[in-house]
This record gives sequence, structure tokens and C-alpha cells, in this order.
Amino acid sequence: LSSLHLKDEKTKPDANGAVVKVDDNIEKAEDEEKEDRAAQSLLNKLIRSNLVDTTNQVEVLQRDPTSPLYSVKSFEELRLKPQLLQGVYAMGFNRPSKIQENALPMMLAEPPQNLIAQSQSGTGKTAAFVLAMLSRVEPGNKYPQCLCLSPTYELALQTGKVIEQMGKFYPELKLAYAVRGNKLERGQKISEQIVIGTPGTVLDWCSKLKFIDPKKIKVFVLDEADVMIATQGHQDQSIRIQRMLPKDCQMLLFSATFEDSVWKFAQKVVPDPNIIKLKREEETLDTIKQYYVLCNNRDEKFQALCNIYGAITIAQAMIFCHTRKTAGWLAAELSKEGHQVALLSGEMMVEQRAAVIERFREGKEKVLVTTNVCARGIDVEQVSVVINFDLPVDKDGNPDNETYLHRIGRTGRFGKRGLAINMVDSKHSMNILNRIQEHFNKKINKLDTDDLDEIEKIAN
Repeated sequence: LSSLHLKDEKTKPDANGAVVKVDDNIEKAEDEEKEDRAAQSLLNKLIRSNLVDTTNQVEVLQRDPTSPLYSVKSFEELRLKPQLLQGVYAMGFNRPSKIQENALPMMLAEPPQNLIAQSQSGTGKTAAFVLAMLSRVEPGNKYPQCLCLSPTYELALQTGKVIEQMGKFYPELKLAYAVRGNKLERGQKISEQIVIGTPGTVLDWCSKLKFIDPKKIKVFVLDEADVMIATQGHQDQSIRIQRMLPKDCQMLLFSATFEDSVWKFAQKVVPDPNIIKLKREEETLDTIKQYYVLCNNRDEKFQALCNIYGAITIAQAMIFCHTRKTAGWLAAELSKEGHQVALLSGEMMVEQRAAVIERFREGKEKVLVTTNVCARGIDVEQVSVVINFDLPVDKDGNPDNETYLHRIGRTGRFGKRGLAINMVDSKHSMNILNRIQEHFNKKINKLDTDDLDEIEKIAN
């Protein structure tokens, strides 16, 4: 079962698990792309080759404030089984990440404690809960003892890879994937100690098909809770699974964001939790110079872009468009002008997107044209200029301030100065820009030829 691989990009399972050909001609709605949180999360996993050195401070709220708060600076302090310690070091972890320092002592404590933790992609949380699961397993018992829910097949597979890597020196531990299309004989019992899967299939395996005895589960992990509850039905299925588990089962829930809906869900499935939260880091626009350029239409915006490129040398730039149609058109026009352009848009497979970002990171292309949806979480150190070809607006046409901050925050990172240029092509978009200025209480200046020397220094 461990040898399941990502499906070929031209196929997908139908409702019955049978694999069917996808018709290339079925076009998705071409206008605004719907944010696919699961795809974004998978993309972040694929493009992270190492842990992110986050500067966020961690806030720990203990269920029992009187008990001492342990944090560890080395994996040895956790008194792990030698074969697990070997697995941790083989994966290239030398010391625990910020979230691991606090989470691991809680997850490995006796008696087991429940945990709700907030952690972004790349902070080492998958390795943390995998280590907790592997530590709790009794290898001699040939039935499922740990259950991990992931929002999608592909994300389950990524967690499965971490389990296989970390358990490399622990061959008696086995892993099963409870995902649609993985057909087992009725009445069969599963002998693997760890099951990772999607909520619908796991629920079937626990209740209808009885492949798993939920009363024997010691650890229940809900990964990417924010992605999970954005999917219709997953929330309800997860709660139903949790209700079948024994009272003393350890519950661990992870989420990158904690909107109200996630909190409500977390409190339903994790009784008496310890909580680890990231203190919000104030994103600042102080290191970013912001300008706008007045144009009358799309073609004039393109001409302005070419003029900027003609006047200054740019290390690497990201250009944001509102729709994938505009992004495709712009990338083609820039290529005609001789620029090395990479394009990211929603109809691309996640693996294809990861390859595009990798090429951009390596500097093989100097310009990345993208829609909003694809750009979250992309950190490329050399990006010196962000251009808003279209200003960010929400579905009602109001300024999307958070997205604006997120977009231009791709530059001015790592303590460097950055540059943001906004293309304004109508009274409406000037109004949007004015409202963005008011929101951040930051003046955005009109780009004049006198500014070119100044921006040349930043852009290169």
C-alpha cells in the first residue's frame, strides 16, 4: 500500500474510484480563479527544500498553567527511540525548529496531552506530529494505532513520505493510505499501525467497512484544518470519526490560519487542549517604495511596463494580474519583446507550478507573471520589483488590502529595500489605489522620470 504514487496529471478518479480521462477541452471559468487552498498547500510543500527560518514568536497557552513548560533545544532531550533519532538526523534535522521546540515535549509527554497548534508551511510541523505518532506506536501490535487526516489525496501522500523517511530505520512500522481508489476486500482487517487518509474514506473504513477498529486508535491527527474545513463535508466527517475514538485518544490539530470557523471546529474535536499560536508579525511597508503609473487601457499599461524595463535594470520581478486570461496575454507580449518570462496560472498542475517557481528561483527567467491565487507563500530572495498590472480587488470590487500587502511583501524581504509599481487605468482603479493608501496610511507617489535613478538602485 505504501507504494501509491501521484496520479498521472491527465487522469482523475470518478465518484466510484475508477480512473477516468480528463478532457483537456473542459475550460474552467476563465475569469477570476477560485483559491484552492489544498493546491496551495501542496505547492508550498513541493517548493520548500528546507525549513523556513521564521522570526515569528510562539505563544504557548497550557491547559494546566501550573505545570512546568518544557521546550527543547536538541532532539536528544526528547529521549526518542534510537531508530527514530536516526531517522530524524537522516532527514537533515539538526535541531528542533521553533514550533518543534515547544510542541514536541507536549506531544510526547505522559500521560498524552491534546494540542491545537498554528504553524505555517515550512516550519517543521509535519515532522513534529509524525515523530509523535511513531513514538506512540507499539510495533508488535498489528492493527492501526495512529490515524492522520489530510484534506486531499496528494497532501496525504506528502505526509506519508515524511512517515516513510522518518521511519526508515524502524522497518516493523507499516503505513496504509485510506484514500479513494485504494480498494480492499470486505471484511479485511488492516495490519498497518499507521493510517493516513482523507476524511470520507477514513470514515468508511472505520464505520461501514470496519477495516479499522477506531477504539484502538491512540493518536488522532488533523492536519491542515483550515484547508480541511474549506472543503464541503470534511468538517462533518472529521467530527464523526473523532466521536468513534476512545476518550483517552491523543488529539493533535494543526492549521496555518485560525479564523473563527477553524477555532470552532478545533474546539469541537480537541477537548482540553494545549494551544500553540504564532504571534502575528506586523508586516511592514517601510522598506518598500511604492509608485503608480497612469494609463488609459491595457495596451498602455503594457507600453508603460516596457518603458520601465527600458529605463532601468531589474534583477527579478513578479507581475500580478487579475485573471488568467490577462496573465497569459501579458506573458506572451513580454516574450515577444525578448524578456525571459515564466507564467503561473490556475489551470497548471501543482507539480508544473512547482517547476516554474524553481526555474524562477534559479534565475532562468527574470519575470514571473502570475494571478493572485498562485503567488501565496512564494519567497524568492532576488525579487526586487513587484508590479501590480491589475490592482487587487475582492469579489465585490472593493480593494483587497490584505492581498496588496501580501503581493508587495514579496519584495523588500530579508531586510532589503523593495519596489512596488501599480498600474492605474481608470477612475475606478484610481479610487481603489486611494483607498489602499488610506488603509495603510502610506502615500503612493506618481512615477516620474526624475524617480528613475532612485528606483534603478532598488531594482537592481
